[in-house]
Amino acid sequence: MNCRPHCGACCIAPSITSPIPGMPDGKPAGVRCIQLSEDNRCRIFGHPDRPAVCAGLQPAAEMCGANAQEAVAWLTHLERATRPAPKTSDPAPTEAHPLMHTR
Repeated sequence: MNCRPHCGACCIAPSITSPIPGMPDGKPAGVRCIQLSEDNRCRIFGHPDRPAVCAGLQPAAEMCGANAQEAVAWLTHLERATRPAPKTSDPAPTEAHPLMHTR
């Protein structure tokens, strides 16, 4: 399967944590990649600066759906389903644990 012309869903919906030329910290989910042209084509396709995650994402009927809106919906669902759980820090103790003895 080939990419659908003028789609760009895979350059908008997912987050990318590796550097992208012009986006050194990557991009959050739902943000258009700076390397996505006005006609929704990757400006760095095939270049060594293209993130590995981009090169590894291959079009498939399940992912691409019938149109760009379905592709964005599927990729957004995948992004949410694979998002790491938020980190929680241990709360600072407000009093000594009852089993701890202090002198």
